Amino acid sequence: ADVRAILGPDCKISYAADWTEYHGYQPANTDDKYFHLDPLWADPNVDFVGLDYFMPLADWRGGDDHSDSAAGAIYDLDYLKANVAGGEGFDWYYTTPEARDAQRRTPIVDDNAEPWVWREKDLRGWWANRHHDRIDGVRQAMPTAWVPQSKPIWFTQMGCAAIDKGANAGGRNRDPQSAQSRLPYFSTGDRDDAMQMQYLAAVHSHFGEAPNNPVSDIYAGQMVDTNRIHVWAWDARPYPFWPGNRALWSDTDDYTRGYWLNGRATNQSLASVVAEICTRSGMLNYDVSALSGVVRGYTVSDISTGRAALQPLMLAYGFDVTERDGVLIFRNRDGSADHQLTDQVLALDPETDQSLSLTRAAAAEITGRVQFSHIHADGDYDAIASEAINPDKASFGVTRSDVPLVLTRNEGHNIAARWLQEARIGRDVVRFALPPSRLNVGAGDVIALNTATHTAIYRIDRIEEAGLRLAEATRIDAEVYRPQTVLDDGVVLRPFVGPIPAEMLFLDLPLLTGDEQPHAPYAAASGRPWPGSIALYGAPQDSDYTLQKIIPDASTIGITQTTLARGPVGIWDRQAGLEVTLVNGALAATSVAALLAGANTLAIGDGSVNNWEIIQFQTATPIYQRGFVLSGLLRGQAGSRGLMPDVWPAGSKVVILDGTPEQIALPTASRGIARHFRFGPAKQPMSDASFRYVTHAFQGNGLRPYPVAHLRATTTSGHLNLSWIRCSRIDGDIWADDEIPLGEDREVYRIRVSQSGITRREQTVETSNWTYSASDIAGEVGSLPYRIDVAQISDRFGAGPFTGIALA
Repeated sequence: ADVRAILGPDCKISYAADWTEYHGYQPANTDDKYFHLDPLWADPNVDFVGLDYFMPLADWRGGDDHSDSAAGAIYDLDYLKANVAGGEGFDWYYTTPEARDAQRRTPIVDDNAEPWVWREKDLRGWWANRHHDRIDGVRQAMPTAWVPQSKPIWFTQMGCAAIDKGANAGGRNRDPQSAQSRLPYFSTGDRDDAMQMQYLAAVHSHFGEAPNNPVSDIYAGQMVDTNRIHVWAWDARPYPFWPGNRALWSDTDDYTRGYWLNGRATNQSLASVVAEICTRSGMLNYDVSALSGVVRGYTVSDISTGRAALQPLMLAYGFDVTERDGVLIFRNRDGSADHQLTDQVLALDPETDQSLSLTRAAAAEITGRVQFSHIHADGDYDAIASEAINPDKASFGVTRSDVPLVLTRNEGHNIAARWLQEARIGRDVVRFALPPSRLNVGAGDVIALNTATHTAIYRIDRIEEAGLRLAEATRIDAEVYRPQTVLDDGVVLRPFVGPIPAEMLFLDLPLLTGDEQPHAPYAAASGRPWPGSIALYGAPQDSDYTLQKIIPDASTIGITQTTLARGPVGIWDRQAGLEVTLVNGALAATSVAALLAGANTLAIGDGSVNNWEIIQFQTATPIYQRGFVLSGLLRGQAGSRGLMPDVWPAGSKVVILDGTPEQIALPTASRGIARHFRFGPAKQPMSDASFRYVTHAFQGNGLRPYPVAHLRATTTSGHLNLSWIRCSRIDGDIWADDEIPLGEDREVYRIRVSQSGITRREQTVETSNWTYSASDIAGEVGSLPYRIDVAQISDRFGAGPFTGIALA
């Protein structure tokens, strides 16, 4: 009344009672029953009876020898619906845990012909009758304040956890963070979304049928207001970031076997999907009532037959289809026997004069490894694969299947394991004959052979009518169809990265392996956080851009924190080390052999297109997060010694050449011509603010000749004799008996004589030596000092880096 005075007449007021307390209180070990909440339910300020509905709808056990096994499966909708107003808590109860284990059921009866008094599930009996307390087993003459049919029942909560055998105890679930964490009776603890779906369907379907939900004589409405069935639970946190964001929420692991509908509300039952495929294919005579399973997502991309659309589902979910009297019957494989066949039932096959014959396929014909690829549920919907391998031998045969189904990782694992075991057990095939009187045995049936010579379970694949009924069957085992207990941890989502700009460096590098396009530059993109794949667009002008490349992975880029002085070439540079801070990624040391084979290669430069020295490092010592000291250097690699400055200053750019920076395609005719580029997150349009714009001209430094080596000068009678050894950018490291390959179309060198920065003479020669005559020296430079530089010339590139000698 106080609440009503505050909230007014339009607000609905009630109390949410647990399903074990709404109907009354029964002290343990007594014959008492008190309808202790009736004063509340009868109060005129209370508008409805609030009920948290988590009642048990099953009493299922593993195997097929328990009391309810005739239903076929715990998912059978008729079985669950029958237990909404039946079964435990309605027809019978267990007196002790031991009685539950043994399924010793005690009927619920009442000496006063009111068994509903003791039935937790009997909503109709409780709602439609006067209530009389029982004290010492005696029915009290005075009824309580409850008026029959006076108020509707609302399910303030109703649900079942997505857990194996959840219908055995709707109020139980696995919750490691709760002291009340308890598995449903006889549950393996595995995730089971189909169980939750069928529980909700059974309750809603039962109360949606008029005979089960009578209309009140007092108010205009049914006993249970089906518009007020509130399913537990829908989480206000956004799916899939909850439960995917483990850094923000600590209960993410509870989702997989919990009550939440987030991410599950759009699931469809396997039966409904198969029925839709049949209907669309024009097949209307079908029966999917025996199918169980949840389909989270399934893509049929091709216009094909209904059989083709059903095939992936049959493989993944393990069900068969058989035709009986013009009706297609779909049924899950579970290994339960439909018929028992003994020697007395079997007939003699006239061809073999035997009642049955057994064959076994060769072990070499059996798959030893199964790979199953599918779409990962609850996350980013990326493709993942599960694999199962025979542990007892080397496996050479591999079977791989890709299906466009959305499944959890655990489901994919169970499918692969089932396929593998089916293949092993299915090596055994039996052929037997049945008399015409056994017409009830058909293809798809599971038979239990129990003869004097053989006992096993088989699934009939085909039956030939030839007077006798000649059957062929494959051996199966019920254990194959029971899912393995594997804890299916929740998905961890990749963090969201908005369309932020990325950094990109363009590198016109020399040939590194000899297999590259010599005129094509490299593009190295990076960023923290990495915005995903980067789209690079190019054009000869700032318009009409075309896509040059999609860069899927970030390159390892860094900034030097210390200076690097000029070092020796061809031997180890033993300087103190170069300190580098990376934008992302990590570095590691390598062996000398791996280093000489090309490992740990980087480019260091000022960030411009052409000015990059190629260095290799043997040791990378971590000194802080993404910070390393590089030592054991090989300098001026790939002919870049001609670009080595006196010092690389702190703040120089470093790019790791580990295969991630890739070349971009450019026509050779574009060499030396400015080209326009725009780059940014590939998921955004080029007009987005995250895109950046640059222009670059590339010389094609893969065509650049290497500097000459071992430049020496000697004087004879006033003449200067100059000699050098040429280097090759192609196969120059091959140590053969003859000279290294030329690498250019012809051997030509440019010689430049300079004094005080002024070029005094420049000429070309075709040999690796040159004589500067005394008369020319006197006429061009006069006297010391002066300088001579030599560079090899390429017909396609021009002169390469000069190597010089100062004469003083």
